Amino acid sequence: MERREYGNTGMQVSTLGFGGAEIGQNVSKQDVATLLNSALDAGLNIIDTAECYGDSEALIGEVLSHRRDDYYLFTKCGHAAGIDGPNWDAKVLEQTIDRSLKRLKTDYVDVIHLHSCSEEVLRQGAVIEVLQRAKQAGKTRFIGYSGDTKDARYAIETGAFDSLETSLNIADQEAIELTLPEARKRNMGVIAKRPIANAAWTHESLPEKDYSYVYWKRLKELDYDFLKDTDVQKAVETALRFTLSTEGVDTAIVGTSKPNRWQQNADLVSKGALPQDVYEEIRAHWKKVERSDWTGQI
Repeated sequence: MERREYGNTGMQVSTLGFGGAEIGQNVSKQDVATLLNSALDAGLNIIDTAECYGDSEALIGEVLSHRRDDYYLFTKCGHAAGIDGPNWDAKVLEQTIDRSLKRLKTDYVDVIHLHSCSEEVLRQGAVIEVLQRAKQAGKTRFIGYSGDTKDARYAIETGAFDSLETSLNIADQEAIELTLPEARKRNMGVIAKRPIANAAWTHESLPEKDYSYVYWKRLKELDYDFLKDTDVQKAVETALRFTLSTEGVDTAIVGTSKPNRWQQNADLVSKGALPQDVYEEIRAHWKKVERSDWTGQI
């Protein structure tokens, strides 16, 4: 699998990474072991999770700690997620970082991201200081921000972060103009989350409370021609390659509970960037249809 330089970190990351949200809920240890090992064997070298993803961190630690040298490990912090105290409290943040390392069965992670922290909280400075101390203590090699919209823009402008994790896909393109240019100026590593828009177009309908509903609704209005193909994999290929063809994106994290999906996705991205005219056609259509409230989805 193609490797890209991750900003100024020196890490060479695979263009696909594993997103650990789905494995945190009602997935057996054996299934997770099969899933994660098959991902690494397919050439992925990024595992991305968070303190609030249920059992995700603990399961990753249990089944992959023996292969720690085979991958870069990213997690996120900010939510108390079972620790007594409010989200974004500095003391709570320190405790969740230590808990994450314990769960992951490691002395350090490669990146800790602040998880969707508001500009208001960032301006107070305490959360950034906690991450900087964690870096100084060797608990993380680098620090990052995970989020979208103007909060992400402010986080980038602080100059404090090495990494940005943000939503970017055929139904969510705000970051292409709002944050990616600023991240590139600072040579930050960039992860695209939700890179295939949760494949929301594959559903006939979704309830408004569903995680993918916003994208489903947008895609109904966008009505891209390539999503009408009866071969769903071709549509997924175009969507994924669109995200990875965007200047400044180093890797895209995908979550799944199906072990054979990794090799399928690896085969899709091995085809490289979309032809420039296809990429520009998708961008032009987005700009024509987009609404003012179609901001990045946290």
